[in-house]
Amino acid sequence: MDFDFSDDQEQLRDAVRKWVDKGYTFERRRAAVAAGGFDRTAWNELAELGLTALTVPEAHDGMGQGAIDAMVVAEELGRGIVLEPIAQVFIASSVLSHYAPADVQGAWLPRVASGEALVVLAQQERKARYRLDVCEAKAAKAQSGYAVTAIKSVVPAGDKADAFIVPAQLDGKIALFLVERTASGVTTQGYVTQDGSRAAEVHLANAPATLITTDGLAALELAVDTGIAAACAEAVGVMDKTVAITVEYMNQRKQFGVFISSFQALRHRVADMKMQLELARSMSYYASLKLGAPAEERRAAMARAKVQLGQSMRFVGQQAVQLHGGIGVTDEYIVSHYFKKLTQLEVTFGDTLHHLGEVSARMQDTAGVFA
Repeated sequence: MDFDFSDDQEQLRDAVRKWVDKGYTFERRRAAVAAGGFDRTAWNELAELGLTALTVPEAHDGMGQGAIDAMVVAEELGRGIVLEPIAQVFIASSVLSHYAPADVQGAWLPRVASGEALVVLAQQERKARYRLDVCEAKAAKAQSGYAVTAIKSVVPAGDKADAFIVPAQLDGKIALFLVERTASGVTTQGYVTQDGSRAAEVHLANAPATLITTDGLAALELAVDTGIAAACAEAVGVMDKTVAITVEYMNQRKQFGVFISSFQALRHRVADMKMQLELARSMSYYASLKLGAPAEERRAAMARAKVQLGQSMRFVGQQAVQLHGGIGVTDEYIVSHYFKKLTQLEVTFGDTLHHLGEVSARMQDTAGVFA
């Protein structure tokens, strides 16, 4: 794939990479994990860099940039396995700008852009198994608007967020609502996830809510597809750094008096890792480029990308650990944290098998059309 970035995108990449290298050290990340997996100071620094405003429309104090710019940012933050969920900004700005009424956009998008408000998607339910059309949450009209009752799982930074984007059944159809974390009836239970980031179980009991759209399934699909594209880009950054760490280790580790990087069999394994990385990179580009496509085409592209990224993440992560030996799984050594991040990204917004099923189903539908 011949893919050239603009000068502005290269400058954006350079700015984010410098912040990651100098401002988000492994020691700082470990301290953030120990403190609960979310660092508000780091989040404010991302906002100061302009990253929270990146995809927010200019009319709402944002920069109005597109999917490729978001991909560049996610990839660079992936290199530093940054804990703070910048992908949620891309999701919130996309959903609100495309589907929310003007007054809701005016109330929330400027706050999202400034970093003042962290708005996160709370869509996952225990029985859904990644299916977006399975939703047990209920919404009903109330005196002040709407009230939502729901239990949502693995909500990114759920107990630290300022508001949630919540799908719920309204008159037999999925609608999308905005619920503030401080609203009555909202309770959260936060915890640290496998990769060190923060998530929460969110319980809503007749919580006051603002309607975003009654076309909830379409809006939810856009939200998840935006998240998938960001996760793919982040995974590329994680894998890129994982390969670099592994090569550096092999150039330092000696066995039988020689560097293990001189062993042909191990060099072949690194070559395979790099091949998987480049396959993943191409599909990440493909996913971001397809975000503006019609819904059915976009959904199919995200499923294909997630399958390839899942396979590449598993291969690169496992090979990195094996090439490091026992040190590769110790908490004190950095590559174990990259492996954990890859493991978690593989199941984010649907694991590889789920998306393989989606790809297969679409192929069967296409075959049926031409049968």
